[in-house]
Amino acid sequence: MKITLKDGSVKEYGEAKSVFEIAKDISEGLARVACAGEVDGQIVDLRTELSEDCSLNIVTANDPEGLRVIRHTASHVMAEAVQRLFPGTKIAIGPAIDDGFYYDFDAEPFSREDLDRIEAEMKKIIKEGHELKRFTLPREEAIRLMQEREEPFKVELIEDLPEGSEISFYDQGGFTDLCAGPHLMSTKGIKAFKLTSSSMAYWRGDSEKARLQRIYGTAYNKKEDLAAHLERMEDAKRRDHNRLGREMELFTTVDVIGQGLPLFTPKGTKMIMKLQRWIEDLEDNEWGYVRTRTPLMAKSDLYKISGHWDHYKEGMFVLGDEETDKEVLALRPMTCPFQYYVYKNTQKSYRDLPYRMSETSTLFRAEDSGEMHGLTRVRQFTISEGHLVIRPDQAEEELKLCFDLAYYILDTLGLAGDVTFRLSKWDPENKKKYLGDDEYWESTQNALREVLREKNVPFEEAAGEAAFYGPKIDIQAKNVYGKEDTMITIQLDCAIAENFDMYYIDQNGEKIRPYIIHRTSLGCYERTLAWLIEKYAGKFPTWLCAEQVRVLPISDKYEAYANEVLKELKANGIDATVDNRSEKIGFKIREARLDKLPYMLVVGQQEEADHTVSVRSRFAGDEGVKPLAQFIDDICKEIRTKEIREELPEEARG
Repeated sequence: MKITLKDGSVKEYGEAKSVFEIAKDISEGLARVACAGEVDGQIVDLRTELSEDCSLNIVTANDPEGLRVIRHTASHVMAEAVQRLFPGTKIAIGPAIDDGFYYDFDAEPFSREDLDRIEAEMKKIIKEGHELKRFTLPREEAIRLMQEREEPFKVELIEDLPEGSEISFYDQGGFTDLCAGPHLMSTKGIKAFKLTSSSMAYWRGDSEKARLQRIYGTAYNKKEDLAAHLERMEDAKRRDHNRLGREMELFTTVDVIGQGLPLFTPKGTKMIMKLQRWIEDLEDNEWGYVRTRTPLMAKSDLYKISGHWDHYKEGMFVLGDEETDKEVLALRPMTCPFQYYVYKNTQKSYRDLPYRMSETSTLFRAEDSGEMHGLTRVRQFTISEGHLVIRPDQAEEELKLCFDLAYYILDTLGLAGDVTFRLSKWDPENKKKYLGDDEYWESTQNALREVLREKNVPFEEAAGEAAFYGPKIDIQAKNVYGKEDTMITIQLDCAIAENFDMYYIDQNGEKIRPYIIHRTSLGCYERTLAWLIEKYAGKFPTWLCAEQVRVLPISDKYEAYANEVLKELKANGIDATVDNRSEKIGFKIREARLDKLPYMLVVGQQEEADHTVSVRSRFAGDEGVKPLAQFIDDICKEIRTKEIREELPEEARG
């Protein structure tokens, strides 16, 4: 048996060897830090026996997969600690995730004090140094074992596996868990860990099933790495839009109104209005769109034509019952079928295409209560939605223009460097979910793939993420906790025009079916605001701020001049206020800083006499005294160009 190692060298053995034994043969030091093996590109347990020629890489904690093994093992140690401290607790699933691990339990909610106790118990288990031993059982014996141990969730998982399966378990000093692995050789391999939070979760993500308690944690190979991660987590909490947005009075939620239905305060509303006006002016005046306004609901008949009734009904708010009501309506989950009838309102020729329609669309989707969070996933939201009706020969150019518009918007907002790109494809193993045949999907996916390649952006491909009528370019971003969401989407649809009898007249007088591009330019305003809050930690570019300038009179004597300054600022379209409270100027400045304002204008006797303002900014600190007209010119240029000013380090500020 020849084993080819990562450096190209070859080890030869006359009998089967485990990955761990080979690591030990290479070096005792390597065996001590080994977490798993990579055999012909597949991650395997250290206990895996190799009996034929293959390539082998020993995976350590320096590798992402090695870190996952450490975290997976930590999740088992946590489960054992929970059952030691809370006898009778039933365990569900406990995987490693991108930045840590979690485990779900059928238990009462865990407090921070409970997590501290569990951490202490985990340290005991790690110190005990139990070897993790893998064993397998036939499916029926595995079911009996978990029934004897009164683990109903594990029984259900095994029952879902095919008959005749061989089921693997890991035992660590008497605690046995259903698991495919891989795992460390011993609990002593866990060097640094922390339990970070707990929350409610549904069994298998289904709100109709058992409510469980989920404990999140993380683990690293070094205490320094763990400390750095915890610091990043603290920064994430400080930036979390769900907390910071409320603290800054941008939005709120109310139980009697409902989950996923945020209320925007004047400040948050002002920010969304600025974004919306910018996008509408941009699309209409510079990118050749016409604007539509369509109903928020429609009869079920419309959604049956579009296919949404068959493919998306469970995600819609339906008003009425088809069996008892003469007319059933539904709140719209998307605008496309409405805009198709705008297109059909007048006959179009090939000269009229592309026909680019855009709408600031309020949509409604019946999100599961467990999925909703702040502004990123809500039940009512507004998007910059558009549908382009095009000739087939225009598809390539129009797709590129849609990409260019989206990228321009992201770049202007300072977000272009934070996104990734995904080609969302159909799932050929589940064809009943989609319109069209293999050839249709291959050609449309290739069209989008070529756009991404020509734009020279790295992208991944994901099967099963397409819309039922066509593939998508999805522009993705992660929140401060690493959860990924789709921010902007561009979809090619060559099938749906048939359903709506959409056509244009070509140069030969023939009726031709058009293609349709579904796209957003900014995406969802609510989700974008959440993204901006977290990106800038509330310190937004000046043009986006609900309050751009606060005028601070030194005393009541200069209130009249402060109001005169305010009037001139407002006359130039600048969002400004006056702080005319009877407080010391230092207090007013500190409060303006806490409110993350771009500019403060301090005015007193000299400023009034000279018609000047003393400028303080969050970018450079004390910027000195300027004529009011000059300050207005400067800030108007900053707003007009949507400049993103960098903040100087504290020691460099005036």
